[in-house]
Amino acid sequence: MKICIFCAANQQIDPDFFTLTKEIGAWAAQNEHTIVYGGANSGLMECVAKATKEAGGHTVGVVPRLVEEDRRTSKYIDVEIPCENLNDRKQLMEQQSDVFIALPGGIGTLDEIFTIAASASIGYHGKSVILYNMKGFWDSLIAMLDDLHGKGVTRKNWRTYIKVANSLEEVEQLVTSL
Repeated sequence: MKICIFCAANQQIDPDFFTLTKEIGAWAAQNEHTIVYGGANSGLMECVAKATKEAGGHTVGVVPRLVEEDRRTSKYIDVEIPCENLNDRKQLMEQQSDVFIALPGGIGTLDEIFTIAASASIGYHGKSVILYNMKGFWDSLIAMLDDLHGKGVTRKNWRTYIKVANSLEEVEQLVTSL
C-alpha cells in the first residue's frame, strides 16, 4: 500500500512526536508499505522518511520547486516527483496514495487533510484520512468537527472520510481494514 504522511516540517515540537513518527516509519517498512510525503528535510517529514529507509522501506517525495530551490529536499527519497507548488503537491500526493495519515502538523497539514476529505465528501475518490492523534494532538480538531456536524453543516458525519487513531495499533487496524 502507498501511505501518504501529512506532517510538520518543524523541529521545535514535542520530542515524543519524533519517537512516535519513527515507529510509524519502521512499521510501514516492515509491512512493505511505501511512504509518500512532502519531501522536505526537516521535522517529522525527515523523521518518517529516515525511519522508513533505515528499516528497509521505500519512499516517494513530492517536492515543490521552492523546496528544491532552497535545498531543503530530503536525502531519504527513493522516487522524487517534482511539482510547481502546494496545490500540485496535494494533487500528486492524492494520485500516488491509497490512504493518508496526518501526524502532528500546522496549517499545511490542515490544508492537506481537508483537501483530501473534501474531495472524498463529493465523490472524487473513496480514500480516507487517518488522524494519528498522538498525545491528543488532534483533540481540538476532533471537537470542532463534531461541532460542525452537530450544526448540520457537513454532508455526512465527518468520520465517514476522516478516521481517528490514538495509537500505532489503531493506525494498523484502520490501514488493514481498507
